[in-house]
Amino acid sequence: MLSRGALAVRSAAAEFAPDVIHAHWWFPAGLLAFGSLSSKPLVTTMHGSDVRLARRSVWAPVLFRRVMARSSAVTAVSGYLASEAKSMAPGLDVAVEPMPVNVELFSPLAGAAAGPRSRDRFLFVGRLNEQKGIALLLEALAASGSGASLDVVGDGDGRAALESRARALGVAARVRWLGAQSQEQLVPLYRAATAVVIPSEGEGLGLVAVEAQLCETPVIAFRSGGLPDVVSDGATGLLTPPGDVSALAAAMDAVFTCDDRGASLGKAGRDAALARFSPNVVASHYASIYESVINDR
Repeated sequence: MLSRGALAVRSAAAEFAPDVIHAHWWFPAGLLAFGSLSSKPLVTTMHGSDVRLARRSVWAPVLFRRVMARSSAVTAVSGYLASEAKSMAPGLDVAVEPMPVNVELFSPLAGAAAGPRSRDRFLFVGRLNEQKGIALLLEALAASGSGASLDVVGDGDGRAALESRARALGVAARVRWLGAQSQEQLVPLYRAATAVVIPSEGEGLGLVAVEAQLCETPVIAFRSGGLPDVVSDGATGLLTPPGDVSALAAAMDAVFTCDDRGASLGKAGRDAALARFSPNVVASHYASIYESVINDR
């Protein structure tokens, strides 16, 4: 697969004659570009799963360093991923440059069209697996004094066990399992939620947090992975120590009981997200990177 992929990249580069090859994820895209023997400048962007692969595997770090050495510029979507990459390739220069988000789709309703935000319903969006931390969120819901409900968007092999856990914790009647939803279906859920809760650890960036902020929804998350790049504690959301169920429950109660129900956090979050994740902002940054590697060549 890799050899055929490398040949396909080389053929496409010869036919299209690009000024720059931009590989998203060092594996497999960056490795394919490396193996194609193309002389074009290579920009490699790391998104998260590729960095975790490089950390877990015995052989991957060697290939990772080769791709990094071949790259004219390296970017990562969060400071956390940039730090992880540097730890595997000391001396590597990594620019933190996130990907764009659809700021037109993910937006708050304005004026008379804006419906009331729920006063007592939290929202989780993500795969139902251990890394996403939904089991910890169920425990926090049980420990919270708010009596609030929880909408769970997403599917996964762990769903049956999680539903059983909710029953054991006595919160099953307060949890709605909505399954996977399209981006369009997510928007009204973001807009209606009291807050979006992200209890995952080692998140590459946390696009769910960005989407929620663009809808002016407060975000509660663990201070882990790339989430501190998105959520400024006390300004655009609330961050708690990773894995701390009591702190997570307290943060949920804090949003639930504050005078404006987190509206000020939501508005500040949207302003911050627009400044970093708008397509025109991201495009201008990458245009500068492309221009730089072309001129260096």
